[in-house]
Amino acid sequence: MRILMAGVSGFLGTRLVDRLTTDGHQVTRLVRRPPRGSDERQWNPSAAQLDPQLVAESDAVVNLAGAGVADKRWDAAYQGLIRSSRVDSTTTLAIAMAGLPAADRPAVLLNASAVGWYGNTGDRAVEEDSPAGDGFLADVCRVWEAATRPAEDAGVRVVRLRIGLPLDGTGGLLKPQLLPFRLGVGGRLGNGRQWLPWISMRDWLDALTFLLDRADLAGPVNVVGPAPVTNAEFSRELGRQLHRPAVMWVPALALKIALGGFAHEALTSARVLPGVLDRAGFRWTHPDLPGALRAALAG
Repeated sequence: MRILMAGVSGFLGTRLVDRLTTDGHQVTRLVRRPPRGSDERQWNPSAAQLDPQLVAESDAVVNLAGAGVADKRWDAAYQGLIRSSRVDSTTTLAIAMAGLPAADRPAVLLNASAVGWYGNTGDRAVEEDSPAGDGFLADVCRVWEAATRPAEDAGVRVVRLRIGLPLDGTGGLLKPQLLPFRLGVGGRLGNGRQWLPWISMRDWLDALTFLLDRADLAGPVNVVGPAPVTNAEFSRELGRQLHRPAVMWVPALALKIALGGFAHEALTSARVLPGVLDRAGFRWTHPDLPGALRAALAG
């Protein structure tokens, strides 16, 4: 397939580009800076600037663009960037797709969203039919997903990827925890009762290629593993695999001082289940946390 992709330089984007090209697909990378290679094309989603011919030449569009939610301490300016970087890129792509003649439109848009859609679920398990929750990230996810509507209304198959926490030793949830755990000072965050919707990196990549190929699947899809765990359980298992104690803990107040507004999201419980993937027959390589962590630490 000829795939037009945004968000290619991030933690997940770089891995997905590698997977898609290994599978034989031709990936055109959308970048904001001047292109440095023959597979790159420049766009400016903040100004809604995108060459429609790039879209017309593609069989599929994948959008993972967005400022990292945990990359900086949250203040009002950074919260604005988190929102605009997602909504602007999605709006630009969706409108470009909708504006093409039907014969020229890509067949599918895989557009990132997040499990933040559900807000704080406590101990309640949720699937794709659950309504949006409350809080900043839930609000972002609402407008982010709504921005795909022009493409959907034009007849494009739109998959809204409610992504959980992919496990990989080089980034995401796991990387910042490795050093303190290896030093023996790792442990739970707050009371540790908040649920973590993790997924192995192998299963995350497999799920996206699965969704790319399945023409019968559209709408929201929880891209999470089948067995979420609490933060305390995650900490104990990570400590066990690193052969280190996991008896320390980070008080909620300390998180608030260190992370600002993001502390609330770090302590949010999201017991999210992959209902659509399970019912569609997706096969998990790492259905449980111990196997997923072993794979992440070995990589």
